Amino acid sequence: MDARDRLIVALDVPNAVEACKLAGQIGEAAGTFKVGKQLFTAEGPQVVRDLVASCRKVFLDLKFHDIPNTVAGAVAAAAQLGVSMLTVHASGGSRMLKAAVEAAGSGPMVLAVTVLTSLNDADMAEIGISGRVGEQALRMAALARSCGCPGIVVSPNEAAEIRRELGTGFAIVTPGIRPAGSQAGDQARVATPADAIRAGATYLVVGRPITGDKDPAAAARAVLAEIDEACRQPASAS
Repeated sequence: MDARDRLIVALDVPNAVEACKLAGQIGEAAGTFKVGKQLFTAEGPQVVRDLVASCRKVFLDLKFHDIPNTVAGAVAAAAQLGVSMLTVHASGGSRMLKAAVEAAGSGPMVLAVTVLTSLNDADMAEIGISGRVGEQALRMAALARSCGCPGIVVSPNEAAEIRRELGTGFAIVTPGIRPAGSQAGDQARVATPADAIRAGATYLVVGRPITGDKDPAAAARAVLAEIDEACRQPASAS
């Protein structure tokens, strides 16, 4: 896989004008652009249609989590928009995950979110989940794979163990990517692009280190260079 195809740029901006401006500035330096809750809530599905119409791949990151029938309907609607990837919460359970996969059909890749990258072990205990973050992430990843999800979303800190335990044949998408020298922000579990690739990640989601740079295209190309170098001698299969 080309380094460009592995990079997903998060368009976590307040409106379509800024989103389209960033996408234009970044150009061919990224293969996919993520539309999350902020942008989708502000602009609705039209921003997705516009990005798809401009021949850009869209990762719709709305993290669906509801009863199976409702999630299936949402996934079907997202497929109609032409998105390439979308997220659901693995904690929705097997019936919900299977409904999502069935609704997606041969369309978008259904990615199951394991544990949010903002959470740590103390947060897990606070919401009543026993065990450490890594244990829960592996548990959710195994569930998602058993339900037919073609990929998962997990912190780069847990990617290596999950790849080692569950093997190849499914995608690992890692947010919380911070090139050397970048601020962690509100992410509790982060890694550099190279470390994430070596841990077995397939796709990397990068937001502020690219979109907040004075030259987003140059920042994206720097991430691509790090991905490319890491892919030459990966420590884990991806």
